[in-house]
Amino acid sequence: MSDSASISPRLRPLAIVLTILGIGVWLTTAVLFVQETEAVLIERFGRLVAVYDQPSDRGLQWKWPWPIELAHRFDGRIQLLDPAGRELLTRDRKNIVLDAWVSWRIADPIADAPEDLTNRPSVRFYRAFGQHDFATSRLATRIRSILANRIGQTELSEILNSSDQQAQEAALTQLNQSVLEELRKQPHEDDSVTDRFGVEILDFGIKRLNFPEGNRRAVFARMQSERQKIASRYRSAGEAEAQKIRSRADLQAAAILGKAEADADRIRGAGEAAALALLNAAHVQDEEFYRVLRTLDSYRKILSPKSTLVLSTSSELFRLLTDGLPTNRVQPNANSQEPLEP
Repeated sequence: MSDSASISPRLRPLAIVLTILGIGVWLTTAVLFVQETEAVLIERFGRLVAVYDQPSDRGLQWKWPWPIELAHRFDGRIQLLDPAGRELLTRDRKNIVLDAWVSWRIADPIADAPEDLTNRPSVRFYRAFGQHDFATSRLATRIRSILANRIGQTELSEILNSSDQQAQEAALTQLNQSVLEELRKQPHEDDSVTDRFGVEILDFGIKRLNFPEGNRRAVFARMQSERQKIASRYRSAGEAEAQKIRSRADLQAAAILGKAEADADRIRGAGEAAALALLNAAHVQDEEFYRVLRTLDSYRKILSPKSTLVLSTSSELFRLLTDGLPTNRVQPNANSQEPLEP
C-alpha cells in the first residue's frame, strides 16, 4: 500500500473519533419514541413486523437501526378537509357552487389487537394511501363524486327556499346526513371506508351554497329589478296618498278662505254702510259746510305749486275763490250739547 493511501498517524485519532460518532448516530436510529397522538408502523426490509397504536405502546420503544427497520408515523388526530368549492348541476338544470367540509381521522385501534397486523386500521390506511396527502386527495375526489350525484337528484328550490327558512334548514340537514352516510359507505360498496381503508368519517357539512359568478350577476340584477318595482309601487302609493292629502288640504283651505272673504266682505259692507250713514248724517246737519269741505278737498287734490287751472265763472270752485265762504252759513252754537259730525 502506498503512502498516499495510508492514514497518517496524526489523523488516526480523528478518524477513530469520527467512526465512533458515526456508529453512535447510527445506533440512535434504533430508539423509537411513540407520541400519544400517533400510530407507528415498523417495516423490516419491506415486511411489516410491528405496529404501535395501542395506549400501552406510547413512550419509548426499540427497533433495529436504519436501514434494517424503518418507522412510518401517522397522525391519529382529527383532520379537517376543506376542498375548494365546485360548480354542480341540480336536477332542474340550475348551476350552483357548493363549498363543503369533512372531518376524518384514522380509525381508533382495536381494543384486543389481533395477531394479524393487516387488520389494524393504521395498517389498512398505510397500505391504501401511504401518507395523509394522498388520503386527503382521495377523500376530496370521493366528496366531489357523491355531491355531484346527490345534487343532481335535488331541485334548487328544495335547498334554496327563501320563503320557508325551516324547510330549507331541514332539507340541508337531510342532504348533509345522506352525503355523510355515502361517504362512509355507498350502496354499491360491500365494505365501509373504515373496513377498507382504516379511515373514520366523523362529520360532513355544507359551508357555502352560492350561484356561479355569471348566474350571480343575473340573479342580483333580477333582485334589483324586483326591488325597484316594489320601490316604485311604494312611491306611487305614497304619491297618490300625498295627492289625496294635498287635495283635502286645498279644499279645506279654499273653504276657509271663502268663509274669511265672505266675512270680510260682510264686515267691509257693514263698515261702509256705517260710514255712509255718518256722512249722510253730517251732511244733513250742515249741508253748506259739507259742500265747502268737499270743495276744499277738491282743491287739495287738483292743485299743486306748478298747476294752471282754467275754471268757468259758473263753477263752484271759481265761486268759492271769488266770493269766499258763504256769509249766511249757520254757525254752530258753542254752548250746544250736540256733537259736530264731519
